[in-house]
Amino acid sequence: MKRPLWSSAVTLALVTASLGALPAHAAVPQSTPAATAASGDPVDPPLYDETADGGTVRVNVVTENRTDLSGAASAGDTVQTFQTLPLVTLKVDRGGLDELAAQPGVVSVTEDVPVPPTLDQSVPLIGGDKAAAAGKTGAGSAIAVLDTGVATGHPFLDGKVVAEACFSPADEEYSATSLCPGGTPAEEGPGTADAEAGACTTMGAACSHGTHVAGIAAGDGTGLTGAPKRGVAPGADIVAIQVFSRFASEDFCGPGAAPCVLSFTSAQIAGLEKVLKLRQAGTPIVTANLSLGGGRYTTACDRDPRKLAIDNLLGAGVATVVASGNNGYGDAVSAPACVPSAIAVGSSTDDDQLSSFGNRGALLDVLAPGTGIVSALPGDTYGSKNGTSMAAPHVAGAYAVLREAFPAKSVAELETLLESSGKAVTYTGATTPRIDLGQALGSAQPEPQPEPEPQPSAKPRASHIVNDTDHAIPDAGTVESPITVSGISGSAPKNLRVSVEATHEWRGDMKIDLVAPGGTVFPLKAMSGTEDGGTLNTTYTVDASASAANGAWKLRVQDGSEGATGTLKQWSLAFPTPFTKTGAVAVPDNATLTSEITVDGIAGNAPAALQVAVDAVHEWRGDVRIDLVAPNGTTFPLKAPSATEDGGVIKTTYAVDASASVANGTWKLKVQDTSEGATGTLDGWSLTFPSYENQTKHTLPDPGTVDVPVTVAGLAGNAPKKLRVYVDATHEWRGDLEINLVAPDGKLYLVKPDSATETGGTIQHVYTVDASTSPANGVWKLRVEDISEGATGTLNGWTLTF
Repeated sequence: MKRPLWSSAVTLALVTASLGALPAHAAVPQSTPAATAASGDPVDPPLYDETADGGTVRVNVVTENRTDLSGAASAGDTVQTFQTLPLVTLKVDRGGLDELAAQPGVVSVTEDVPVPPTLDQSVPLIGGDKAAAAGKTGAGSAIAVLDTGVATGHPFLDGKVVAEACFSPADEEYSATSLCPGGTPAEEGPGTADAEAGACTTMGAACSHGTHVAGIAAGDGTGLTGAPKRGVAPGADIVAIQVFSRFASEDFCGPGAAPCVLSFTSAQIAGLEKVLKLRQAGTPIVTANLSLGGGRYTTACDRDPRKLAIDNLLGAGVATVVASGNNGYGDAVSAPACVPSAIAVGSSTDDDQLSSFGNRGALLDVLAPGTGIVSALPGDTYGSKNGTSMAAPHVAGAYAVLREAFPAKSVAELETLLESSGKAVTYTGATTPRIDLGQALGSAQPEPQPEPEPQPSAKPRASHIVNDTDHAIPDAGTVESPITVSGISGSAPKNLRVSVEATHEWRGDMKIDLVAPGGTVFPLKAMSGTEDGGTLNTTYTVDASASAANGAWKLRVQDGSEGATGTLKQWSLAFPTPFTKTGAVAVPDNATLTSEITVDGIAGNAPAALQVAVDAVHEWRGDVRIDLVAPNGTTFPLKAPSATEDGGVIKTTYAVDASASVANGTWKLKVQDTSEGATGTLDGWSLTFPSYENQTKHTLPDPGTVDVPVTVAGLAGNAPKKLRVYVDATHEWRGDLEINLVAPDGKLYLVKPDSATETGGTIQHVYTVDASTSPANGVWKLRVEDISEGATGTLNGWTLTF
């Protein structure tokens, strides 16, 4: 695999020539904007030229987090927002670009470029006939086609379209109007992506592209006269998403080509976000096909705003298949084919030669037939088209077939299978496999036998435990909510923190106590005659050192008076780290102080985000070097000497990846004074092993999805590369469960894929994910989806260990 996954752009050969004639408003980048990234300016440089005359331009603004969007949006007029992505589309002038360049949290600003859309013989060529003969038709999967809409009533696609949406922006300055049947910029539901409805009916062949693409991917010609025999995956369903607008100006369409259809980048992102939403809601989408694009990229386009949405789809198990473009570039592809997490598809002929019009090169992942492809057209007809647009849906359909054949394989494994089984086509500068579906089905290893229930993993020791089950507080009655603590040796701490969130019509009626495992009662809140109705959200600290840490703790909430009711929303226990060294110790001048902490009672290795808090003072802080030494002798540098730090306090928490060292044993903090003439004191230091547990039980809907949160606070930096996720669940068919981790920034990390081989039983397992691009602090959610009807189960709890 040349790169992690997929990308490309595609255009019909008939309209390729018009790309070069697009005006400045529609200018597409011709290379990866590395210079912008290197200079630290998030704004793509050509945008300054385009607004130099006082005009405005549509831009897609990517921010670090969604909390940065409101500040970014103040730089211009908002024309498109998104539900989950840290992204907004604005109309800005030169002043707005300057504001965005100076705005903290803005990652990139790129033009919202409008781009054009880019079978009888081709399906047998790639082994589709062998797949059909083996009974593999893509049944059980859906293919999302983001294009010019689909003729939903076409006999070749009869009954296949299971969901529709339309994202078709209107912008007077761009001569753009909506193609949605209702004339609005965004519509969802049956009929909204029908290419034979609304303004598309006035566009002639311009709106035929999506129907042709859908037919290649999943058409079925059984019993039809004059139709191709079948598409690649005739058993698969189609999700039709219209992402094009009608453009009336030759400035955008090219001389003599107006009106035409073009797609804004923002519309494509909205469509990809809709695909993710449908996937999360249970639609079994395996691929999203983008037969569109523009620009010339010889290296991966990591700053493309579509990358966020494509990454999220990959995390959810959806491959984004993109056509490479029809400009004939020998060493480049279009965008978004250049996005590293997309599958870039080039075009080949029936005799396995490169199509002359197809973009190619090192960024290309696979080839598929794209010359003279016959498929469906609006009006219940059929016709031939050329383009990488036609090659991409061959690959999208192949994914659906392989998903049916190998339901336990990940998206990345399916890509590897397609590439490794394909026929190599060598050309100047690269070799790219032309997919061979029949070979992929035959060369793959047989599906494994049903997997036995695995041995349970030990549950990690939790430092924060929450129960967020809602409990009604009866009027003049009492309710108790439990938390079970395990894995903490000895007694509870002197400073056990108890956080309580509750609502009540008269808070003064509530009396709240903590009951220890041995029965000891710790009063937290007394009744009061002065508190009125509202929300109680308070953290209490109790000396629980006389009680054992392990066992069942209970929060007891008593309503002491009639006439008002309430709800206990959630409560939690936080066990501060017991691994602390206090007491001032002198740091000798031009020498080293070593301080030790012994850790015990924690199973396995240390965390990948071990928190090391240091409290020291020195007459010249720049003299001080601080290192942490693990029990196995590994040294982790925390602070280096510096010529610019003067005297003062060093009170800092450092995060280190100590996952290669065992947790238990003697840890050493080495504080070295590297120069004569100044002294200092180490006042204390501590080690924190952060782990967050939610013990709330959730019945898993059949089928359906449940999200269960934990809130992380007080950690430094991003999450680790080896973030550990412990899941405790039972299910009548474990293979029905797909489990994802949702980070505070909205990114999805696959924890457990669904599987055809896992039988019923218990999951008590620690999974590891690389979450190093997401912030550690914030709300993390475990998302558990039952993807198939007929079996039920329970999420008993989960733990997040840094």
